[in-house]
Formats: sequence, structure tokens, C-alpha cells
Amino acid sequence: AVPSPVRLANVVSALESELCGDSDLRIARLAPLETADAGSLSFVANPRYAAQLAASQAGCVIVAPALRDAAVARGAAIVTPDPYLYFARLTQWWAARQRRPAVAGVHASAVVEPGAQIHASASIGAFAFVGGGAVVAAGAVIGTHAHIGADAQVGEGTRLAPRVTLGEACRIGARGIVHSGVVIGADGFGFAPNQGTWEKIEQLGAVRIGDDVEIGANTCIDRGALDDTVIDEGVKLDNLIQVGHNVRIGAHSAMAGCVGIAGSAKIGRHCTAGGGAIILGHLELVDHVHITAATVITRSILKPGQYSGLFPFDDNASWEKNAATLRQLHTLRDRIRALEKTRP
Repeated sequence: AVPSPVRLANVVSALESELCGDSDLRIARLAPLETADAGSLSFVANPRYAAQLAASQAGCVIVAPALRDAAVARGAAIVTPDPYLYFARLTQWWAARQRRPAVAGVHASAVVEPGAQIHASASIGAFAFVGGGAVVAAGAVIGTHAHIGADAQVGEGTRLAPRVTLGEACRIGARGIVHSGVVIGADGFGFAPNQGTWEKIEQLGAVRIGDDVEIGANTCIDRGALDDTVIDEGVKLDNLIQVGHNVRIGAHSAMAGCVGIAGSAKIGRHCTAGGGAIILGHLELVDHVHITAATVITRSILKPGQYSGLFPFDDNASWEKNAATLRQLHTLRDRIRALEKTRP
């Protein structure tokens, strides 16, 4: 059922802010400025959109103090120092009102092996599997057809969407969100060459994931070869990301779709990577490194900052020569300028 409209007073009460306008105004939906109507609540995060603000039909708009007068001139306004952050928290509050609550307990079609520990307030969906020795904490939600391997652990309040696989002995902390198709704890890609064939290296580690981590659909995080693969607290991973074995991603880092991280790379705290970026194995990125989309990181980065680079492929010998020359272009330019100044 569609939730009933909510009074602006209730919004402001739930999320601290200043309300300018009619507190009894009923809000039926959240909407962008351009499609909002009188029953909509919208936001403006950047003063550049002041013109759109004036033209919007939104019943109420969330704005920063700098746009207070412009917003009030057209109708109701919620004034807050960071409209984008406020809007993010508003969407969480709004979703909680709309989301159908999970039913505590184990669905009749689920399979729970002896020795598994499932908190009474947890929810185990239809056709899910929970292996022996696994622990599912209070308020956790395990979606339909999900697989929780033996001795795995799911933290308090964590939500696993349908068809998520949490492999044997792998752990995820509290308040996590794992979207459909995610595989946590598949074997890392490890093989030893043997006279033209490949000998498998058994992957004996696991995956450890901290609190407040979100993992996008169809992302894969491989278990470690000997030690564990580690995803620290607050990390956000988009869809279709590959995290190789024994990678470590520091707290509150974020990766966009199709990023690939090869084995044993170590990524610091508060790092970001744009879509399609590649980080080669055994490299280290310090805290606060930001990689732009489609950049290939081929050496460790030991200084915080933003890094970019896309180079056409070639046969390897030619590529290495060209890449070495490319790094010296700035110096070569200065040398040419100096030579030109000395010409008669």
C-alpha cells in the first residue's frame, strides 16, 4: 500500500532542521525540482540551481541558509547547513516508512543445519540455506535463496538480499547491506604453473567485512589464500566490482562500478575509485587517494591526491618505451624551450 502523506512537522521533528512555512503541509513524495508538485518535497544542494528553484512547483524545498530568502519567497522551506546530507537522511527515514518489515523467524522452506545460531529477531527467507556453526545476529535479514556457509557470521541488523552467497567462515559486521548476486568468499585466483598446466593453490583464508558496509549487486570478494581478505568499516562498493584475494580496503573508502582490484593490493582509508578503474596486485595506496574513472594504477601511490591516466595499449615492449617517454614530456618540453631561447 502507498503510505499516507506526512506532515512537514513530522519530517522536521524526525530530522533536526529549521522549517519556514506551513508545518501542516502534507508531503506525499520526494521528487526532483523539475517534476515536483504541490505534494512533493525536493532539495537544492547547489546555488547554481537557484533558477530551477524559483520555477519549481514543489510544496517544500530543502535549502542551505544562502538560499533561504529565495526558497521562502516561493513557499515552504526546510533550511539546513548541508541540504544534500539532509536529503540523504530524509530518504532513509522515508524508506523506513515505506519498506515492508521483515518477518522474524525461519521460513518453512529454508534449510538450517544443526549447530547454526539464529537470533529470534532475525529473518531467514524462503529457500535460504544456513550452514552448521553459522551465526545470524539480532535483526539480520537473510533473503530468499541466500546461502550462508558453515561457520559464517552475519552481524546485527545486516540485510542480505536474495541470492547472496556468504562463503564458509566469512564474516560481515553490523548494519551491512549486501545486494543480490554478491558472492563473498569464492576462491581467489591462485595457480602455480606446472609444465604448461596450472596447479591449484587452495585458498585457505576467509573474508572479514566490518560494520556499515554496502556491497552492490553481482560484486565478488574473493577469500584470502592464507590470511583473510579484509574490508574495513564503512566501505561502499558499487555493482560488478572484483576484489581479489588478500586485498585490504581501508575504512570509508568507496569504489564505483566495474572497478577491479587484483590480489594483495592494500588500499587506505577514505580512498575512492571511479568506474572501471583497475588497481594491480601487491600495490599500496595510502589514505585519501582518489582514482578517476578508467585509470589503471600500475605502481604504489604513497602521496594523497587525485590520480588519472589512460594510455592506448600496444605490444608490451613498445608500450613500456612510450610510457617511459610520456612521463618525461614535461621535462622534454622545458628543455626544448630552453634550446629555442638559445638559438640565434
